[in-house]
Amino acid sequence: MRILAIFFAVVAFGSQALAQFETHQWSNRSGIVHLFEWKWDDIADECERFLAPRGYAGVQVSPPTENIIIPNRPWWERYQPASYHLNTRSGTEQQFASMVRRCNQVGVRIYVDIVINHMAAVSGVGTGGSVIDVEGLNFPAVPYGRNDFNPACGIYDYGNRYQVRNCWLVGLPDLNQGVPWVRDRIVDLMNKCIDYGIAGFRVDAVKHMWPEDLELIYNRLSNLNVNHGFRVGAKAFLTQEVIDLGGEAIGRDEYTHLGTITEFRHSAEIGRVFHGRDRLRHLINWGEGWGFLPSHLALVFVDNHDNQRGHGAGGDNILTYKLPKNYKMASAFMLAHPFGIPRVMSSFAFNHGDQGPPQDADGNLIPPSINADNTCGNGWVCEHRWRQIYNMVEFRNVVAGTNINDWWDNGFQQIAFCRGGSGFIAFNLESFDLNQNLQTCLPAGDYCDVISGSKINGRCTGGVVRVGSDGRADIRIAANAEDGVLAIHRNARL
Repeated sequence: MRILAIFFAVVAFGSQALAQFETHQWSNRSGIVHLFEWKWDDIADECERFLAPRGYAGVQVSPPTENIIIPNRPWWERYQPASYHLNTRSGTEQQFASMVRRCNQVGVRIYVDIVINHMAAVSGVGTGGSVIDVEGLNFPAVPYGRNDFNPACGIYDYGNRYQVRNCWLVGLPDLNQGVPWVRDRIVDLMNKCIDYGIAGFRVDAVKHMWPEDLELIYNRLSNLNVNHGFRVGAKAFLTQEVIDLGGEAIGRDEYTHLGTITEFRHSAEIGRVFHGRDRLRHLINWGEGWGFLPSHLALVFVDNHDNQRGHGAGGDNILTYKLPKNYKMASAFMLAHPFGIPRVMSSFAFNHGDQGPPQDADGNLIPPSINADNTCGNGWVCEHRWRQIYNMVEFRNVVAGTNINDWWDNGFQQIAFCRGGSGFIAFNLESFDLNQNLQTCLPAGDYCDVISGSKINGRCTGGVVRVGSDGRADIRIAANAEDGVLAIHRNARL
C-alpha cells in the first residue's frame, strides 16, 4: 500500500512539473514581448490594439510588487521589493487585474517577473506607502523580520555554492526560503497573481536560491484560473533566470526539472555571430549543437533588460537597439528558427546603465506615444513595433510545425533556408551583395518581402520576390541595404 502511495505521488508530481513547461499560448500565436517598465493600462491597450492583431502570444511585465523608492528613480528599483502589495509606478492592484483580464480576452498571455530571492537594500518608503527598516530587517507590510533572512554576507566567490545561494546579492537582504513562513508568503504572492489570471512567471535570481526550496514553493502554486480561458488543472508556466555561460559552480541544469531556463548562451552567441565575430554558415546546427539547452527548456532572446546595459552575461557580444541593422537580423534569425521559446525585448532609450524609464518631474511614468508608422515616441524604443520584428512574428506563426530544410550558404556570411514549404529567409552580412538563384520551397507566384515592407490590401509596400514553377527565385540583398535580411512566406503571396 505504501509503495502504491509513493507511485501515485511521483506520478502526480511528474504531471505537475511537466505542466510548468507549458506556455498556455494560443496555437496561432508566438513570441513573448517584454514590455519593460510599461504601465498596466498601457499594456492592456497594447494587447488590444497591436499585440493580438500582430500575432504576439504574451507579455512579460515588470515586477508588480511594491518597491522601495530610490532617488532619481533608476530602473533597478523595481527589483528591490518593499512588500508584496501589488502597487507600483505601473499602477494599482486593480489596474493590474484589469490588464490581465483585457489581455487574456484577446489571447495575449501575461507572465509576471517575480522577485522572491531578496528584499530592498535601502530603508525608506515604498511605492505603495509602506515603510521599511533595512538595518532592523523589518518589512512590516509583508511582514518579514530578522529571522526570515540569511545572515549578512557578500558574494565574492561564484565557485562557492553556499555563498552564492545564502549570501546577499549586491547587498540585497537575502530571504531564507528554507523558513516555512517565508515560503508561505511567497506562495501567497504567486497565487494572488495566478488568481488574477496570469499564465506564468519569470522568476528572478534563481541561481541564488536552493532548488529544493523552490520545488516546495512551486508545488504549492494554484492551478491557473479557468475563468481566463485556461484548461482545468493547468499549472503556471515557469521560466527561471539562471545566468550560466559555463564554468561556474551552479549551472542551469540544476533547475531544469522545475521549469524552463532563460538561455543566456543563446543571447551571447547570437550577438557574437551577428556582430560578425563568427560565420553565419556555422548557424547550420544552431541550438543544442551550440551547447544550448533542449528547445523546450530554453527561453531565448537577443537581449534582456540586464545584459543590454552590460549587466548579467554576454559582455560586448550582446546586440541591442543601438545597432539596429544587426539587431534586426539577429531577431529575424531567432524568430525564423524553430529553436526555443522566443522573447522579444521592448526597451526605453537610455544613455547610462542606471537610467530609469521616461518619467515626469514627479517620477510618474510617461506612456509611449504611437507614431503614424507604428513606432513609438516619448523616449520609448518599442522594438516589438519595428516592422522587421513584428512581421517575423507572423512568419513564425505561419511556418509553425515545420523544420529547417534546403539550407544554403556561401561558406561565410551569406545564408538562406526554408521552413518546410511555408517560408523562406535569407541573410547577408558580407561586404558585398548577395545575388543568388535559390530554392524557396514555395509555390510559384509573387511574394511580398516582409522585411522591407508588408502585404497590405493585396499589394506590397516593400520588395517583391518572384518564385518560379520550380520553387526557385532570384534573391538579392545589397551589402548596403537598410536590412540585411529578406523573408517571404505563404501568406505573403499576392
